[in-house]
Amino acid sequence: MKVNAYLEITMKIEMANRAAAAKVYTDYRNPFLETIEGALTKELLIRDEDVQVLHGFDSAKNAEAYLSSEMFQKDVFVGLKPLWSADPDVKIYSVA
Repeated sequence: MKVNAYLEITMKIEMANRAAAAKVYTDYRNPFLETIEGALTKELLIRDEDVQVLHGFDSAKNAEAYLSSEMFQKDVFVGLKPLWSADPDVKIYSVA
């Protein structure tokens, strides 16, 4: 399958909390790829100023649906929220 949409979540996470954030990413990467409809890729991108998770999907509809999925709402969101120093920036892009 081809990536037709990306879900980009950019988070402000202090250096002291980045190992805990990376653990959440690692813990849920394979379950995300194996169980979320349309999920194709998931990458962790790190910069000095923020951390970004870039999710590749087969459609923008499935990218949006992931945000209300049980995995995101009850596991990923709960694990990451205490680590944020600001609300995350969430964007969905369609591939042209």
